[in-house]
Amino acid sequence: MPPLPPGPRGSFLTGNLPEYVPDQLGFLERCAREYGDVTRLRFLNVPLYLLSHPDHVEYVLVRNNRNFIKDRAERSGLRFLGQGLLTSEGDYWRRQRRLAQPAFHRQRISAYGRTMVESAEGLLDASWRDGATRGIQEDMSRLTLEIVSATLFGASMTEELEEEVGEALEVVMGRFTGGVLFKVPERIPTPANLRFRRAVRRLEEIIYGIIRERRRSPGGDGGDLLSMLLAARDEATGEGMTDRQLRDEVLTVFLAGHETTALNLSWTWHLLAGHPEVEEKLHEELREVLAGRAPETSDLPSLRYADAVIKESTRLYPPVWGFGREALADCEIGGYRVPKGTQVVVSQWVMHRDERYFGEPETFRPERWLDGSTDGLPKYAYFPFGGGPRLCIGSGFAKMEAVLLLATVARRFRLRHASGQESVRPLPSLTLRPDNGLRMVLEERR
Repeated sequence: MPPLPPGPRGSFLTGNLPEYVPDQLGFLERCAREYGDVTRLRFLNVPLYLLSHPDHVEYVLVRNNRNFIKDRAERSGLRFLGQGLLTSEGDYWRRQRRLAQPAFHRQRISAYGRTMVESAEGLLDASWRDGATRGIQEDMSRLTLEIVSATLFGASMTEELEEEVGEALEVVMGRFTGGVLFKVPERIPTPANLRFRRAVRRLEEIIYGIIRERRRSPGGDGGDLLSMLLAARDEATGEGMTDRQLRDEVLTVFLAGHETTALNLSWTWHLLAGHPEVEEKLHEELREVLAGRAPETSDLPSLRYADAVIKESTRLYPPVWGFGREALADCEIGGYRVPKGTQVVVSQWVMHRDERYFGEPETFRPERWLDGSTDGLPKYAYFPFGGGPRLCIGSGFAKMEAVLLLATVARRFRLRHASGQESVRPLPSLTLRPDNGLRMVLEERR
């Protein structure tokens, strides 16, 4: 019988929690470095394996993916999302994925490029002024929420409703500060849980209201994602999605569709402010490709350095910094025994900073994506959107959005750290947020 993997001993009662909680990212990095590609940990009475090799990530996400479901913490913490693509499993998930896939087809999302650029230009014209200090994470969050609202709901989302959605989503995300582990169960009426329930209820009211309005006045394909989801039919049964299924998918898109790109851009501005030589190369490309005009979807193949900047920012500060799975049956990974019920964790934060795959892993160097340094990179050494059958359905949307918004803003403004913001601590919540936000000073480019 294969052995169990090595790992830090931990305390008798709490396992490795005392080391993990104060420095989650650092602890996981140290474990991978000291104990190898498979590290055995324990949180209270829950055994957990940290996997830190591309082959092992591929085994869980691709080659033996049917033996792994979402881990216990995610299943419990994200229950409010219902049976959306992020949380559902098995045949139900496969059916929903087939129904939703056409809404995220490449040609479909390419049509949203103009909406993305116009939304960014609107933010700059309305709110950004030379010399002003802005909360960049909040600005990027408002911008990406406006974009996901427009592309998901079209004209059905008013400015007032969008503001309510933004406030409710912030309450929802606030519940996961510190991650999804060991949250007070939602059924216990603490003040935080009551705020969370009210926020979810308000989101449901808005979503159901728009769905009812669309069902009463069907207008075919209105060009937005909801139109596609409403029109989707199961090939075998001819059935579409129920209101509850639509609610689950729409809420999932809201949550995942604006938070991750907003964080991706926020970390990108932080890195550019600290690396003026990278920023100047980006501006050179924008001057050459755009010649003073706003970017368009057709410019994306020419914005190679902007794309590399986003890739490198995502490598260093992946908005989804790690996730877990649970083994449904005994298996073997890396020569070690994985008993049924074991929680396995893969961390983009750890993998993306592994010096075996990335030279000078702590250095922000977008050129590595253009000069051949990453040629031959194992597929799961860099996996910001997951992988396998459960690859994020909106990955194409998110990548296009990030590059277009970067180009739109950077051609008009430079962003500099406000006093005391040069060093920002990443906070591993459900996503990877800047601890205490990110305040930056705007410099209009003449």
